[in-house]
Amino acid sequence: MLFAAGFGTRMAPLTAERPKPLIPVAGRALIDHARDMAAGAGIGRIVANLHYLPDQLDRHLAGTGVTTVLETPDILDTGGGLRNALPHLGPGPVFTLNTDAVWTGPNPLTALAAAWDPDRMEALLILVAPSDATGHAGAGDFRRDAGGRLTRGPGLIYTGAQIVAPDRLHDIPDPVFSLNRLWDMAAADGRLFGIVHTGGWCDVGRPQSIPLAEALLREATDV
Repeated sequence: MLFAAGFGTRMAPLTAERPKPLIPVAGRALIDHARDMAAGAGIGRIVANLHYLPDQLDRHLAGTGVTTVLETPDILDTGGGLRNALPHLGPGPVFTLNTDAVWTGPNPLTALAAAWDPDRMEALLILVAPSDATGHAGAGDFRRDAGGRLTRGPGLIYTGAQIVAPDRLHDIPDPVFSLNRLWDMAAADGRLFGIVHTGGWCDVGRPQSIPLAEALLREATDV
C-alpha cells in the first residue's frame, strides 16, 4: 500500500499544482522511488490511494501495474485509507509505505519481511535513530526493548514503512482515522514491534529536504 492521498501542505508551494508524490527527487518522482523499493522486495500487488489532484497520479501510474483507489468525497487518513483499499490488497498482512521519503542501504521492505513473525506481531515498523534521520526533527516516536517490542516515547523515529495485520481495522467505527489507532491497540497487547534501518533515510516533507535527499542518494551511489 503506497500512501499517496495527502495534500502535501508542508511541501507548499511545490504542491500548489501537483501532488507531493509527483515531486521529483534526483530526477524521479517520489512515488517512483517508492515503487522501485516495492519491486526490489518482490512485491507484486501494489495499491496507491489518491485524493488530492488524483488525475495527475492516475496518469503517471497508468501502465505501471499499480492499482489506484480514489478516496472521495473525503480523505480517509492512513487507517481509513488502508481499510478502504483492502478489497484490492487481498487477505493477510500488508506492507504500507509512505511516499515522501528516500532510502539508501538495504531494502527496508525486504528487512521487514525477513523479521515478520505473525505469531507474535500485529505490526512491525522500521525505525531510525534521530541522529540518522535526515530532514527530520524531533526526539522520536517509540522506545524499543531488547526483544524488539515498541512503546510510545522519545527514542526512535518511524520511517513510514511497516508490515501490519489489518484485521482490527474493522473494529474501529470511525471512517477517518490514523494507523496510530491500530498501533496503540497492538501495543496494548504486546504485539507492536520494530526493527532499525541500517542505511540512510531522508524525510522529504518540505522543499528544503529535497537537496538533502538528493545528496543522500548521491553519496550512496558514490560509495
